[in-house]
Amino acid sequence: MTQEQIDRINTLAHKAEAVGLTPEEEEERAVLRRAYIDSVLGNLKGQLDHTYIVDEQGNKRKLKQKEG
Repeated sequence: MTQEQIDRINTLAHKAEAVGLTPEEEEERAVLRRAYIDSVLGNLKGQLDHTYIVDEQGNKRKLKQKEG
């Protein structure tokens, strides 16, 4: 996600509060929001994939994805 895309999301948010959005702008905003959410989730998953837990004995173990 580029800064330009984030700026566009913010512009559309301000316009939505002030005067409302056209159907095309609402669709653009939805696409940009989904891209932003996917970007944040991808970054979080990347961080968690490289996170380790250290127990009392100093042993490191990788976090595992919760099943369910």
